[in-house]
This record gives sequence, C-alpha cells and structure tokens, in this order.
Amino acid sequence: MTAKNDYYETLGVDRKATADTIRKAYRRLARKHHPDVNPGDKGAEERFKRITEAYDILSDPKKRQMYDRVGYYSEAGAQAGPPGGHAGRPVDFGGFDFSDLLGSETGGNTGGFRDVFSQFFRRGEAEHPAEERGSDLEYHVPIAFWDAIRGTTVRVTITRHKPCAACSGKGTSGREVTCPDCKGSGNSTKMMANMRFTGPCPRCRGTGRSQDVCPSCRGEGRRSESESLGVPIPAGVQDGSRVRVAGKGNMGRGGGPHGDLFVIPKVAPHPFFERRGDDIHTAVPITVSEAALGAKIEVPTIDQNRALLRIPPGTAGGQKFRLREKGVASMKTGKRGDQFVEVRVQVPHLADERSKEILRELAKLNPGDPRAEIYRQTT
Repeated sequence: MTAKNDYYETLGVDRKATADTIRKAYRRLARKHHPDVNPGDKGAEERFKRITEAYDILSDPKKRQMYDRVGYYSEAGAQAGPPGGHAGRPVDFGGFDFSDLLGSETGGNTGGFRDVFSQFFRRGEAEHPAEERGSDLEYHVPIAFWDAIRGTTVRVTITRHKPCAACSGKGTSGREVTCPDCKGSGNSTKMMANMRFTGPCPRCRGTGRSQDVCPSCRGEGRRSESESLGVPIPAGVQDGSRVRVAGKGNMGRGGGPHGDLFVIPKVAPHPFFERRGDDIHTAVPITVSEAALGAKIEVPTIDQNRALLRIPPGTAGGQKFRLREKGVASMKTGKRGDQFVEVRVQVPHLADERSKEILRELAKLNPGDPRAEIYRQTT
C-alpha cells in the first residue's frame, strides 16, 4: 500500500480514534465487504484486503505510532542497517548516496530516518501480534446475611469471550488461499520519498500463501458465549468484597490467557445484627429496675444461641458492653471479632395508681436533680 492510501480514511475513523472505535469500525466494514457475503463481486476481495491491512496497522500501538509518524509501516528491513555500509563512508544503493539521511556509523545521527529506512531490509522476519491477556469480569450478586456469615455457593450466568469452536481459537479456517496482499508473489512493495522498496510480504512471510480467516469468528479467534457457574462464597465475606475465580474472565487476543472473574456480593441487612467489619453491634432493651438494681440478661448471638450478659447496678441507657469473640470470623486470619451490646432503658407506662404511688415514694427516698450538673456548667 502506498503512502497515498489513508488507513484512517479506509476505516472511516478520525486520526484520534480510540482502539475501541477502530475495532468496531473494522468489524462493521469486514462484515459488509467480506468476499463470502459478496459472491460475484470481484472488488469485494480488494476492499476486504484494504480494510484488513488498515486494521492490522491501526490496532497495533507500535505500528500505528510509526504510521502516524512517517505515513506507512513495513515489517521488512535489516536490523543492523542497510547492506554495503562501512564506518565513516557513504552508503550506496544503486548510485544513490543516503549518508545525509542515514548518518554515519561513527557518531553521526543514527536515529530518525535511518531507523525507519532499515525496516525495509529485514529478511522475512514478520512480527507476530503479541499475546494479550484477556480482560477481567465483575458480577454483583445479592446474598443473605446468614450466607455471608457461614459461606455459601451462588450460581451466576456470565457472558465472556471463549475460544471459537470452529477454529479452536486460531482465527483461521485452515484453508490456504493466495495471499490477498501480495497476490501470491511473496513480495511487498513500499513507497518512501518517491523511492520504491521491496521486501518479503509481512502477511504471508514471503510464501505467497495465507490461511483464510475463520468465517465464524471473523478472525478474532474468540466468540462471546454465556456460561453458568457455581461460585463458592467463603464464610465471613463482607458487603462489597471481591471473590476471585481465576481464568473465568475473557479470553485474550492472539491466543492470550483468560482474565479472571470477580464476584462482588451485596449482603442483605439483618433486623437485629449490624455488622461493622468483623464486629457485630446489637441493641437490647432493659427495664428500669434492671438498670437500677443490676441483672443478668440473655443476648442473642450469631451462633444462634444466647450469651449471658451481666448488667451492673446503676447502668444508664446507651451504655455499651462487649461480648468477646462473639463476632464474625475473619476471612484472612480466622480470628473472630466481638459483639457490642447497647442497652436501652425502657420506661414503663403506668396504668394503675399503686405503681404511681411506689414511684412517688421512691422519689422522696432518693431526692436529687439529675440536671443540676448541667445548670452548674451553663451558668
């Protein structure tokens, strides 16, 4: 393809288009112009070839960078520089002196045009697209409070990229065809500064033959499929935690490894137990007499039994007590948190005169103003 061809124009995208925009444009045009869906159209193969070549360059960051810089990309050229060059002497290619462009071998400007020019003389060394790890997936699942405490298994249905069954993830049909880039010649010709350079065709590596793309996955080597999985949720998982399932994410491009699946539980609240980290917080009512005289009461725990809690005499409403190691077992250490119990004094509703008389007598026996300290501090 000569420098006059614009890869961005071929795909119909802006020069600042993102990788995702370029991929979508290619897939749309490939479906439209593929020779299999245009029987009898002799120009379809040529259009499909141009589209594929444009995508091959623009989808690879390294190739795209070079194309944006000099207007083309070549996979042929010598690694160490053009043949025939010697230190401190001009390099002659058919009578042309490129020393001003390439720089000398001994301290001259060896970057810029020289690095680009040498690309054309690499002998049959095609660059393969690097394997790319697949992306991770995240799924949010609701679980009950008790399932988070004790552990459970949830079933999720996910959609992810898996190897194409038709081509086993290779992206090719296995059927050899004449290379559409070089028309079977095995050579690739590039133009630069009105000069023509010929090297091995990067698509077929100089053989003149290439394998046709898989019609099922359009050369991607992967397809989106739904899958149902049973995911173990460990005991002690917290709301918003990430449970990792290795290798159950999307398949990578170029045969790269799969990403991971992360299941994020949304834990339903409980009407009595409130979880904060690995600790449990609860509130229980006590009577006026229990608060004044002291008592021993039973408090529900997440072990589904009751723990005995001692209330000392003179306990005020809102006071908190700790039940050690009655919380949730930590996922990391296995150590249990604590349970914190807040007592709330419940004032009785007096309906009979006898109860009222007893309270009046109690007030006479225990005179005092509970607001006296407040008055003292504010006057």
